[in-house]
Amino acid sequence: MADSHSEPTQADIARYGQNYLIEMDGIELYRSLAEAEKDEKRAAIFHKIIKAEERHAQRWARLIRSGGGMVPAYRRSARVRLFGWMARHFGTERVVPIISALEARDEPGYLNQTEAVGLPAEERSHSRALREMGEGLSGQGDIVGREGWHIASRGGSLRAAIFGINDGLVSNFSLVMGFAGAEAKPEYILLAGVAGLLAGSFSMAAGEYVSVRAQRELFEQQIAMEKQELEMSPKEEEEELSLIYQAKGIPEEDAHMMARRIIQNPKIAIDTLAREELGLDPSQLGSPWMAAGSSFVAFIIGAIMPVLPYLIVSGSTAFAASALLSAAYACSPSDCSPQRSPTASVGCSACRWQAKRGIAATQIR
Repeated sequence: MADSHSEPTQADIARYGQNYLIEMDGIELYRSLAEAEKDEKRAAIFHKIIKAEERHAQRWARLIRSGGGMVPAYRRSARVRLFGWMARHFGTERVVPIISALEARDEPGYLNQTEAVGLPAEERSHSRALREMGEGLSGQGDIVGREGWHIASRGGSLRAAIFGINDGLVSNFSLVMGFAGAEAKPEYILLAGVAGLLAGSFSMAAGEYVSVRAQRELFEQQIAMEKQELEMSPKEEEEELSLIYQAKGIPEEDAHMMARRIIQNPKIAIDTLAREELGLDPSQLGSPWMAAGSSFVAFIIGAIMPVLPYLIVSGSTAFAASALLSAAYACSPSDCSPQRSPTASVGCSACRWQAKRGIAATQIR
């Protein structure tokens, strides 16, 4: 990859040419959408995206020429022709969600290219604007979906607790029933239940900590990149934010005014850009320790249910009490629908029990 103070290599020039062709493809694609769009406001948004893509293409063309290369000739790709035909015959609202998904998929392409400073943020905002345009036509169904995403992202500890209880109950119930079905001694059944409880709780906590920490570090990196891009090109960030607001249905003049006021305050600007371009809430990135603690405690709560009867009684009484207590606990007050009844958890455990019963029988006897 070329350094800012070194001459570009032939490989760099070839990469610039490939980037140029990709941007030209984007220009032709959005031009096809603008020509097929009957709504003037939506067409205006496509034209603004075209201008941004033209700036990107010009950047790569300048880099090619400065390196002594020739700007490659562009020919409209089959993909552009296909989307253009679909937009003309079925409407842009059918095509925009597909293009938004493709934009999101292509976003990482510029991340490791030092010459592409500022472009990843613009590509993300284009994807976000297209997504807003698609969601604006689809009604409350998408709004519910977006809220569900927010609940999932902000409720890291709640999610860990729910998974922890379910996993603890199912896995330890299967383990205890396997030993009990093999007619092991009561102390062996109790030992197996306690061992499964401890091993599972520490495993769940460690896994949850690692996953949430990795996710948080990724989000923090994305926010840091957004902050850097805001410092380097505030005007472009303002235009991109305005474009997103216009895609939401806000009039152009009002969108420009809102974006201008937001960008003037760096702290508010970073928070807003993270929400609008990245879909992140900087104050709700999730705590690894909170998620690990929730998962640890929840797994213990779920896993101790099949074990409790064996602390009090033994034999077939403990066996029946363990199964009934686990089944009763599986049906929480907030989730008593027929589809998610105790059968969902305990029925799954029964399958595991049959396998573990045979294994335990061969090992114990």
